[in-house]
Amino acid sequence: MGQRLHLSHDQISQFKKEVQDVTGYLWIKSLHVISIIAWMAGLLYLPRLFVYHCAAPAGSEQSETFKIMERRLLRAIMTPAMILAWITGLTLAVQAGFFSSGWLHLKLTLVLILSASHGYMSRCVRSFAADANEKSHKFYRVLNEVPTLLMIIIVVAVIVKPF
Repeated sequence: MGQRLHLSHDQISQFKKEVQDVTGYLWIKSLHVISIIAWMAGLLYLPRLFVYHCAAPAGSEQSETFKIMERRLLRAIMTPAMILAWITGLTLAVQAGFFSSGWLHLKLTLVLILSASHGYMSRCVRSFAADANEKSHKFYRVLNEVPTLLMIIIVVAVIVKPF
């Protein structure tokens, strides 16, 4: 019948190590995707809250509710998700050796811009908290589009790897 496959102890050990490495990589990749989803949800929702917050009179109950929602979204979801996305993303790039890939350079540049957008939104949260917002709801409607456009380009760069 068929021949039996004979593997040495070293070959079996090497195979187990490779399986563990792949499994670890996939767990990190899963955490990366989950953190990106959470971060993007916040980046897309927070400017929408700002749009509605603009219509609430300063000091009103509605304004105070928006302040709580904005602060909690930023501190409890967005910032931890951003940090985890950076840690897992850089870990994946190192493990896979992607730093010489052009698509990763584009992605990192765009993620830096996304992070700057996050920082700007943090500043907006502080401004609203102090009842010092000077921007219109139209401004925040436009701001809401920035993460969407960056996300589209990032996803295409990662999936298509055009260079």
